[in-house]
Amino acid sequence: MNARTLRTLPRSGLKLTALGLGCSQLGGLYRPMSWADSEALVDAAWSAGLRYFDTAPYYGYTLSERRVGQALSIRARDAFTLSTKVGRLMQPDAGVRPGDEGWAEPLPFRPVFDYTYDGIMRSYEDSLQRLGMSRIDILYVHDIGAMTHGPRHPHFWAQLTEGGGLRALAQLRESGAVSAIGLGVNEWEVVVDAMKEAPLDIVMLAGRYTLLEQTALEPLLDACLRAQTAVVAGGVFNSGVLAGNGKFNYQDAPAEVVKKVQRLTELCGRFDVPLPAAALQFPLAHPAVVSCVIGARSVAQLQQNIAWLERPIPDRYWQALSDEGLIAANAPVPRGQA
Repeated sequence: MNARTLRTLPRSGLKLTALGLGCSQLGGLYRPMSWADSEALVDAAWSAGLRYFDTAPYYGYTLSERRVGQALSIRARDAFTLSTKVGRLMQPDAGVRPGDEGWAEPLPFRPVFDYTYDGIMRSYEDSLQRLGMSRIDILYVHDIGAMTHGPRHPHFWAQLTEGGGLRALAQLRESGAVSAIGLGVNEWEVVVDAMKEAPLDIVMLAGRYTLLEQTALEPLLDACLRAQTAVVAGGVFNSGVLAGNGKFNYQDAPAEVVKKVQRLTELCGRFDVPLPAAALQFPLAHPAVVSCVIGARSVAQLQQNIAWLERPIPDRYWQALSDEGLIAANAPVPRGQA
């Protein structure tokens, strides 16, 4: 599997590399990253052939967008695909402190949820300014859903639907200001609901279709395939538990998750397969999935991720996963690598 392979979004014709760089770490997620290191990371991704970059206003409270824009400013605009997100307006706030919401060095802007027509349009225009670009290729609605908003979800859902948020996205797409629209979320249920409200070109789904869990397979991914809605897989390590850090959904992994990871690790050992390599490659086997987005804190970590993605894995490993009930019986798996 080659990280540089281009895959096409059925509805828009946009092309994404099989591996994309997620840029939350450029916003200082949990640990600071210098400007020099952020530019070196984007340079390394470019040198490796990656041409899809994903950011958001929320990452570092606008820091990531500024860094991504600067790092990509020396590249020809048609040579890469860029996505960012809407749903939070960033309002000036001198009270922002290091560590707020996990951002090590956030800029002095406080996120305020807003999924209305005006909120979407304002967020889009603000992102253009921060990125220093005349267009954004993909615009995702960021973190809508009951898992994010709890009892306030109906309020924000009404903003997106009755309040014109989806209408704003459709207008941006129809005008050519963006090429594709969709959702960037951690929960598949809200995507199913959104697909009933409007045609989506693409969905970024974090953590719900991974080697560890395939809860989104039949309810969502198969439906996306039928609707020609492309899927970008994020969170393929399930917050890191599949890469060895013991975290699941941003918290310490519960006992049942730890037990399954142990079983996956034992099976990987039998076939001499690194668990992170299997985790990176598994989602890309589904025909709806066009790209896998990973973050990295360093050039070395990025290079390791690329090596894992491109490592040949024998067919008999994937068959053993299915035979032992460690993945859904109907989950597509990579074939013909070794």
